[in-house]
Amino acid sequence: MSYEVLHFINGEEVPSSGSARQEIFNPATGDVLGSLHLGSQDELEKAVAAAKTAAKGWSELSLAKRTAVLFRFRELLVERTGELAELVVSEHGKVLSDARGEIARGQEIVEYACGITNLVSGRFTPQAATGIDAYSVREPLGVVAGITPFNFPVMIQLWMAPLGIAAGNAFILKPSERDPSAANFMAKLWKEAGLPDGVFNVLHGGKETVDGLLTHPDVDGISFVGSTPIARYVHETGTKHGKRVQALGGAKNHALIMPDADMDVVAEHLNAAAFGAAGQRCMAISVAVAVGEAAEKTIEKVTALARNIKVSNGMDKDADMGPLITPQSCERVQRIITEAEKAGATVVIDGRNLVVPGHEKGNFVGPTILDNVSPEMSAYGEEIFGPVLVVIRVDTLQEGIDLINSNPFGNGTCIFTSSGAAARTFSRKIKVGMVGVNVPLPVPLANHSFGGWNDSLFGEHHIYGEDGLRFYTRGKAITQRWPEPKQASGANFNFESRN
Repeated sequence: MSYEVLHFINGEEVPSSGSARQEIFNPATGDVLGSLHLGSQDELEKAVAAAKTAAKGWSELSLAKRTAVLFRFRELLVERTGELAELVVSEHGKVLSDARGEIARGQEIVEYACGITNLVSGRFTPQAATGIDAYSVREPLGVVAGITPFNFPVMIQLWMAPLGIAAGNAFILKPSERDPSAANFMAKLWKEAGLPDGVFNVLHGGKETVDGLLTHPDVDGISFVGSTPIARYVHETGTKHGKRVQALGGAKNHALIMPDADMDVVAEHLNAAAFGAAGQRCMAISVAVAVGEAAEKTIEKVTALARNIKVSNGMDKDADMGPLITPQSCERVQRIITEAEKAGATVVIDGRNLVVPGHEKGNFVGPTILDNVSPEMSAYGEEIFGPVLVVIRVDTLQEGIDLINSNPFGNGTCIFTSSGAAARTFSRKIKVGMVGVNVPLPVPLANHSFGGWNDSLFGEHHIYGEDGLRFYTRGKAITQRWPEPKQASGANFNFESRN
């Protein structure tokens, strides 16, 4: 049954005033699921105006009342997880357990935001000078927008909206056009939780909508997750127009494997980290850097497990891996594999031309392992965003560290080893924002912060935790004196020291 996905503005679903539409596909079957309304300038103005009006009242609401809404939203998210996860699978393609997992990870940020009373508590300094007290507070920016990618249609919006809303802002979400329905589902949960109309809005669209948010004078902050070229563009354009911007870009995450590592553990975790969600994760491990004799053992054991991965429709309860998001994604991944093979890489497992019975029109590429890859190959230089693990062989730990540090991305990395000395050396010398030790996907807890270095992040702030809260607020320092009637004020033309 076909459906239409509208905008969600000021507490209700709103159709586009124009005729621009985009089809929504099931990536496992190729079937058309529905039609997405793409926003025009009219919807943009309505969303920003609604958010600007709502922000004034919401920011004045007590922290207790804001927290009550957040707690209720968290309860609804738990209650509706199954329904939301199935919606994600139908439009994204990831397996059902993975969809439920991303909702659970996003829920952690909601729970962190529920502690907003403590998170925004300021500092007070009594008697900073004679008869003078000083204190500092953090206040909301006003209207903030989140621009999110297709690969985590629930989790990434939950990295942004709960903290922004808890801090007193109104939020406009511009989700991916590939899997947009989760955004509207969440908007309805916010409304059911008691969030006032206009505090959370969903605006669908493409580049025109993004540019409108980046340049609109009433939008105060932009949070973005996507590819590095677009992240750079978002940061440059947004800051040029006076906005606070955090823009998370692409990744090329390496796992360095030492010869002393537990190879069974390495194989299990590399398989999950490289091929989970068909490699469509910004934290996916796409490069195995094997030190010395670790190479042969790693390839042997990873290959044995990878051959048993079941690729199927994400709704199949036995599926380990689903499809890629679009046919164009399949073509791109297959092209990179072919280029690596022609350049001299060894195709250990070949996922090209995989056909899943009953899903002949699906966007499937099977698990692929490429050995003897060199840094000059596109399989190493490009962010593949598919189920491809490339293996690069090095002789020493330091050579591996140098290789990783020379890569323009700096999102996540890890080391597999049984040596504390090697782990400590790696952790201290590596120039990457998130580091794991025997943990292949070092996604930080909600009270820490998520974000990379170099070409993986543009802007000062990481995306959640304390950094996230600081991004959605700005500091204000207040110095006050309450002199007694007829008491000398102590005014002086000189800029003198406090006493």
